[in-house]
Amino acid sequence: MDLYTTLSKGVLLADGAMGTMLHGRGVGFDQCFDELNLTHPALVAEIHREYIEAGAQLILTNTFGSNRYKLEKHGLDDQVDEINRAGVELARRAAAASFKDVLIAGDIGPLGVRIAPFGRVQPDEARAAFAEQITALISAGVDLIVIETMSDLYEIQEAIRAAREVGALREAPLAVVASVTFTRDGRTVLGDHPVQVAHTLRDAGADVIGVNCSGGPAQLLRILKQMRAAIAGSGSDARPYLWVKPNAGWPEQVGGRIMYPADPEYFGDYALAFCEAGADIVGGCCGTTPQHIAAMRAALDKYPEGCDAAQIEFPFTTETDEGDFSAEQPSPLAQKLAAGRFAISVEMDPPRGLSTHKLIAGASLLHDAGADVINVADSPMARMRMSAWAVCDVVKRQVGVDTTLHFPTRGRNLLRVQGDLLAAHALGLRNIFVVMGDPTSIGDYPEATDNYDLVPSGLIKLIKQGFNAGMDHSGTSIGQPTNFFVGAALSLSPKDPAAEARNLRRKLKAGSDFFLTQPVYEPEAARAFICRYEDEHGPVGRPILAGILPLVSTRHARFLHHEVPGVHIPDATLARMEAASDGAREGVKITIELIEQLKEWAAGVYIMPQFHRYDLVAEIIEAVKN
Repeated sequence: MDLYTTLSKGVLLADGAMGTMLHGRGVGFDQCFDELNLTHPALVAEIHREYIEAGAQLILTNTFGSNRYKLEKHGLDDQVDEINRAGVELARRAAAASFKDVLIAGDIGPLGVRIAPFGRVQPDEARAAFAEQITALISAGVDLIVIETMSDLYEIQEAIRAAREVGALREAPLAVVASVTFTRDGRTVLGDHPVQVAHTLRDAGADVIGVNCSGGPAQLLRILKQMRAAIAGSGSDARPYLWVKPNAGWPEQVGGRIMYPADPEYFGDYALAFCEAGADIVGGCCGTTPQHIAAMRAALDKYPEGCDAAQIEFPFTTETDEGDFSAEQPSPLAQKLAAGRFAISVEMDPPRGLSTHKLIAGASLLHDAGADVINVADSPMARMRMSAWAVCDVVKRQVGVDTTLHFPTRGRNLLRVQGDLLAAHALGLRNIFVVMGDPTSIGDYPEATDNYDLVPSGLIKLIKQGFNAGMDHSGTSIGQPTNFFVGAALSLSPKDPAAEARNLRRKLKAGSDFFLTQPVYEPEAARAFICRYEDEHGPVGRPILAGILPLVSTRHARFLHHEVPGVHIPDATLARMEAASDGAREGVKITIELIEQLKEWAAGVYIMPQFHRYDLVAEIIEAVKN
């Protein structure tokens, strides 16, 4: 049976997971699955048989980890040839017993070690290890070689070279499949995007290129389309065939077991979607079973002449922007605002020393109360504090809540601004609030450098029109686009409304995604400013999170009113605070009333706790949520 002859007849269905099936039958993850070819051959052969009976036309040998490096961890590195040959024999035996024409693919996985330049194993050493395994597989009679679940393009290129060198010794040509796995953000572990992967695999000489493992079918459908578009637009007449084998969704640990959410029916639907998207070989990876493959077989058999999108009604959308190679979901804050849901953001200051215990405790309290995002200020009042990036990272990892990084332009030259943006993105931070920043003259180190190369609108433009498009300030590629969701400052009670309107227009033109305002105590006046702006310049068209600064005492209220620029507290509110027996309790009531009024037009609120009274803010959030 020949791969190319089979592909000429339509989409080829491959098998599903071997490891999932073995683990489901009692084999622990600490055991060597490949050794089972020698110690429990009947178990391996039975799984092959079940996949063939389910309709698989191509099965992978149980040799995913049968290279010298992985086998060495189990003391089996002297049995590379024996284990690989046994794996092929078991697959052949199962195929013969089924009386069906089935292709046998020699399965090659990663070496399990890093190769240069990211590890100590040299390229020629890696190629020799791959060649050793491939030689055993070819000698045992495989129909093709499948190199799968790779995340390092350096490594997979050595594997392809090894397959080509060993295959050249055969009389008949040997087909080579090269498949890469991606992370949640649509990149490989080393940061390569689908376009780069597709070009690299094709140029390395793979006959079939594609993606496996990663997430569920939805993610892989998007990546498959991107790879296909990249190759189609390369100017080459002959494109490689396309391969896709998704996991049954993202795994979850339930009761000590690894569970996958996608059921067989779902995979049946996606078999047609993959077919319509141009896949030549489809199958399943981790979490899939013979039931998943049987559902895919049944779906494909409905359209023996091929998958025509006009004929098939999918229970989900298969449309994707083939030119969008970021493949990254917007931040939770961006998603919530896009959905029109009221968002609650709370500001926290970084600690002045090394300890983050109080910070984490406060963030946990706020998150439990219902805060959607924690805003982390950067050196507020020009006081020396822990890096805001580090705080965002710690809060996000330990508390599990979305964060917004305050990013002042003051004190940063153009070189540092761009380096800091790359660092923030590498830490997984996506929400950026661009501000000018407080002058160092008022802080701990008044003699510190206070220069800057960009004003806020300039930095917003750099991020939205530069970094988010994959370019730095000079127009040089940064490798891949960033995915920042950028906020800007806005005053809704400015002393000079005309000047504030001009600033707003500049920030909108630069590409601001949302706005955070100074504290609002007069919702009607704030709304009036927006109405005046929209009457003169058109809709703002961006979500506004109105600033909320809870009052805690009469003294606090008077200080804000008289000494903080841009803050005006109505006489009625001051009178309420003076009359209250408990200023903090009255401040909570006032804040809740303000938020209820702001809900009429604001997309959310931006709460600034005073004196670390996170307990009061948690009470406010719970009241608003309820």
